[in-house]
Formats: sequence, structure tokens, C-alpha cells
Amino acid sequence: MSKELIIYKLANKYNLPIKKVQEITNYQFKYVSKIIKEGNFDSIRLPYFGKFSANKYRIKYIQELKKKKNEKDTL
Repeated sequence: MSKELIIYKLANKYNLPIKKVQEITNYQFKYVSKIIKEGNFDSIRLPYFGKFSANKYRIKYIQELKKKKNEKDTL
């Protein structure tokens, strides 16, 4: 079943606007993204979905790559 179909069925079942159901279903991923971007390297567990975390060394590596790319683009 596709994500759109699930959202449509939930909207009909609970008599909510589709836009509101989309916000509700996407909120958990926005929250995980926010926590990881803060850089505290806490892990987040979403029940029945999984455990998410960021490796601090991987983030440092990505930041260095972005810095190099920006320096290269300015030349």
C-alpha cells in the first residue's frame, strides 16, 4: 500500500483533512531530524519503526566535505 493511499484512508476514517493527516504522519520524521541535527548524538527510538542515531565522526566528515566544496565553488 502506498503512503498516499494510507493517508487517504486515515483521513476518511477519522474525518480529517488530508493535509492534516500528512502533517501528523511526517511529524515524527521531522522530530528525528531535528534531534540529530542538534548534534547531541542522542539516539531516538520510534516504537514499531526503529532506532535512529548519528555517528559524530560521520557528521564531522560530511561537514568537512561541504566546507571543501564551498571553498572550491568560490574559486
